[in-house]
Amino acid sequence: MPLAKQRPRQPTPRDAITTEAAATLPIHEIGDSGLDSETAYELISSELLLDGQARLNLATFVTTYMPSIAAKLMAETADKNMIDKDEYPQTAEIEARCVSIISEMWNSPDHEQATGCSTTGSSEAAMLGGMALKWRWRERMSKAGKPTDRPNMVMGANVQVCWEKFCRYWDVEPKLVPMEGDRFHLEAEQAVAACDENTIGVVAILGSTFDGSYEPVKEIAAALDQLESDKGIYVPVHVDGASGGFVAPVLQPDLEWDFRIDRVQSINASGHKYGLVYPGVGWAIWRNEEALPRDLVFDVNYLGGHMPTFALNFSRPGSEVVAQYYMFTTLGREGYRRVMQGAQDVATHMSSEIANIGPYRLISEGRDLPVFAFALAPEVENYTVFDVSDKLRQHGWLVPAYSFPENRQDLSVLRIVIRAGMTMEMADNLLEHLREITEFLESLDAPLPSPATEKRTAFAH
Repeated sequence: MPLAKQRPRQPTPRDAITTEAAATLPIHEIGDSGLDSETAYELISSELLLDGQARLNLATFVTTYMPSIAAKLMAETADKNMIDKDEYPQTAEIEARCVSIISEMWNSPDHEQATGCSTTGSSEAAMLGGMALKWRWRERMSKAGKPTDRPNMVMGANVQVCWEKFCRYWDVEPKLVPMEGDRFHLEAEQAVAACDENTIGVVAILGSTFDGSYEPVKEIAAALDQLESDKGIYVPVHVDGASGGFVAPVLQPDLEWDFRIDRVQSINASGHKYGLVYPGVGWAIWRNEEALPRDLVFDVNYLGGHMPTFALNFSRPGSEVVAQYYMFTTLGREGYRRVMQGAQDVATHMSSEIANIGPYRLISEGRDLPVFAFALAPEVENYTVFDVSDKLRQHGWLVPAYSFPENRQDLSVLRIVIRAGMTMEMADNLLEHLREITEFLESLDAPLPSPATEKRTAFAH
């Protein structure tokens, strides 16, 4: 079953075509003869003009701007296979340096001998963290002579879909704590109430994709400490720092969410989000060697030399890891702080201005991640947040509108993600467009016709 829909089949000439005017791109099958390189480049680059402007995409958390010299470095290292550490030992050394740097940022007690690896993104890193939790739980249960056939994982309903994938792929029951009222993420009381002896771990989110808020990792861990004291049930914590893992260390350095908390056993983050690298690179870091079961690590030697590997993917380019090291090298901690503070300044400026535009109310302000969500006031009846999103798209801005999960599906919001490259001038331009759109929508005498719910553009967070 194809995962992407394609246009209906179009005729493709069988003869070699060398003139751009008559050239046709292959759609459903490779041509008998190829186009010359410049013609192929022109045709493909022209087709890509139909994509949106990446810098105006305020839906994605993924990096859309890097210095041009970083892109040059990535192009020069795209041919290096990250898995082949014997052939590319310096690329492997750079990966190890990045693991140590990130471990130190997250206050690992053993960062100079850090246990971790690069991945293709946070989704793979989350899968690896979840696997380690399941293996360690199974070992504890086996030693206690208890069954190991019904593992579960506790998390808020606001988790990214990769955690639901993990549970389905690795046969773990997901215990999704629903939102309730104005509580839009997991908190300590609800987390502990969902735990039992079959719980392999609690996933705490450092930066919810729904509103940018941090879950209270320290409070959740303290409640789990009390659970262990009262009932003898040990439940570790994994922190999904997909976005916040590179924001909190520089913007909220005193916030305790990381390995300063003993119960936190592993953390994942996306280098291609607020790590400031083009996709795709992620990082999985464990508290120490004991937190990562040895039987999950494979040793391969057919590429030459013996190499331990823990990954779902095998071959992948080393360029993103090199780019991550470049960003660490060129920015340093202060540079990261400056970039993140700039993004947060833009986010809080925009949220405060939007709050002053009559029909909107803020769900969050951008004071955790530089991300905020806002909804329409209850009395607005002639249009929806989906209409606002559609109108903004006509100006080139991609601002997603979506409904919250089960139990708060009555709440629909718009969400804006501020990343590096979004300037205050661009923000003011967006605000002006939003004011114009809102003035038009407010002037309507009757509700806009609304498409069927299933026909609305889906929001993939």
